[in-house]
Amino acid sequence: MYKQKKIYIQLLIFILDILLLNFIFSITLFLFKHSASFNSFSSHLNYLFFLNISWILLSNSLRLYNDSVIIRFELFVKRTAQVYFVWITAGLFFLVFTREIQFSRLFIILSLLNFSIGLSINRFLYFGLRNFLLMQSNLSNKVIILGYNETAKKLASYFEEEEENTQLVGFVEDSENMSELSNYPILSNVEDIINVATEFNVSEIYSTLSPELNTSIYDLINQAEKKCMRFKIVPNLSYFLRKPVIIDYIRDLPILSLRNEPLEDIGNRVKKRFFDLIVSSLTIILILSWLIPLLGILILLESRGPIFFAQLRTGKNDKPFKCFKFRSMKSFNDSESKQATRNDFRVTRIGKFIRKTSLDEFPQFINVLTGKMSIVGPRPHMIQHTSDFSKVVDHYMVRQFLKPGITGWAQINSFRGEITHQSQLEMRIASDLWYLEHWTIWLDVRILFLTVYQVFKGDKNAY
Repeated sequence: MYKQKKIYIQLLIFILDILLLNFIFSITLFLFKHSASFNSFSSHLNYLFFLNISWILLSNSLRLYNDSVIIRFELFVKRTAQVYFVWITAGLFFLVFTREIQFSRLFIILSLLNFSIGLSINRFLYFGLRNFLLMQSNLSNKVIILGYNETAKKLASYFEEEEENTQLVGFVEDSENMSELSNYPILSNVEDIINVATEFNVSEIYSTLSPELNTSIYDLINQAEKKCMRFKIVPNLSYFLRKPVIIDYIRDLPILSLRNEPLEDIGNRVKKRFFDLIVSSLTIILILSWLIPLLGILILLESRGPIFFAQLRTGKNDKPFKCFKFRSMKSFNDSESKQATRNDFRVTRIGKFIRKTSLDEFPQFINVLTGKMSIVGPRPHMIQHTSDFSKVVDHYMVRQFLKPGITGWAQINSFRGEITHQSQLEMRIASDLWYLEHWTIWLDVRILFLTVYQVFKGDKNAY
């Protein structure tokens, strides 16, 4: 409802902050331009460029302009202070590492101090203007909620939390349906709602009563529009769904989806596939080309068997595929159903090393190149485990909407390795579903870099 307006407000505050930063820096630079301590003009411009980029990145990372932040004064000021102090630290590191410490100390102090003062003034002006507008009766949007039920109470609480220029006048409900006291007045029965709405100068009516169950709603819609009132229907899906749904349209038919899936978009799938092809091709050419013969010799010297271990795993849409790994165990008949455990007697000496360093997973880049896997995604489970786990964890099979990955959101959050408790499995699946609903190409890049970091750092669950 308010999404577009919030985006404009967020963008406006962000632009004002950037303009403020550059204005204060330019004024301070002008004042020091003819001083004896002033050195290179280009060095100051490089410093200003860094300050702009770092403010943009830090404010985005710390969600400074998030809609839930900018509507609360204390939180907005606190978050601004956090970003500001991290930003100052980044700026000082820039001066040290670029050897620009010969900048005038007074110039640095004044520019940073004046920016903090400007930010404070900016915040007070924003909230002062916002509160002034909210108090203007002609700018207040008066609404009535038709019906008094759980949906109506939830909607009323949302109006309060939003803190927008919406004034809830009260509820309208037939007296025989009332069984408790309400936080807002019950203004009338259902049939008199238009008269009451006219009396209180209401501009919007929100109906939590379904027209399919109460056909008089259709007549109320027509009456409201004749009085220039917007009539909106709030469907109650809580009986079936306990989370927000995604609404899309096929022409004039609304389609409700249980979750957001960015990779349903073909453009996003192309981006992800292009990323997979680039990374897998470079890995195969630059690493696997010499790693396969090197590890192959070491594996063969220690135990009999193939260099690669190919195992059927569950892939996208529950279709099995052969997942490749460097063989790290001696050959046993239970390899298709028994997962590796700590101090597993089947693991060879070279196997312990390649499992600890995750080198055993590198042949899966071949699976990525052929399109059976992705660089990032839910880890592929054995066929038997997929069958078993799907019976004990709700929504388990939803993770199979995606291609399995070499690494994933669950893995960088330490949900990897042997599963000994159901809670471990539930946390892993929850992480996989979060990734499915929040995918971006930059999330893939982040997970990839964090995976590399964890390999060098070492993971206690890698065995």
